[in-house]
Amino acid sequence: MELAGVTLGLREAVIGLITLVACYIIFVLLRMYRLHSRASQIAAPREPTPVPVEPVAPPPEEPVAVESEPAASDDWERASRGMADEMLRHSLEQEFGQLRDEVDAMRGELAALRTDMQQELAHLRAAQTVSPIYGDAMQMAAAGYEPAMIAERCGIARAEAELVVALAKSQERGG
Repeated sequence: MELAGVTLGLREAVIGLITLVACYIIFVLLRMYRLHSRASQIAAPREPTPVPVEPVAPPPEEPVAVESEPAASDDWERASRGMADEMLRHSLEQEFGQLRDEVDAMRGELAALRTDMQQELAHLRAAQTVSPIYGDAMQMAAAGYEPAMIAERCGIARAEAELVVALAKSQERGG
């Protein structure tokens, strides 16, 4: 493909894809780091600094009532904080699981791309090591065609086609 005078091939496309995957992984790692730092801030909230307060005596004519609400509200705050921590941990575990699944999928895609690149490289090597007359025959041999088919399509003798097939197989084992 040619774009603005620059020719882009399979190699450039794969390199671009690998670059995009690397950028995505960096983005995900930064996001995980931010979530981790946020979770640690939530898990260890800062206590407000106590402000010294002078005790004020109640007026003598009003009876002093004992309140039991602060104990209940402390329990409520602890329970709600524990629930919030549990929900945050659960959501982080879910997101982490999703990220692992995405990374596994990307690894599979990269393995498939690597296999395709190795096959393409084998074809290129086969074409480079053979004279131009036998280039097509070598590519067909690397693709797995039978010597009879290669001889017929390329207009060479069957013995030559068998030699080309043997050469292609030896390069596959050695390369």
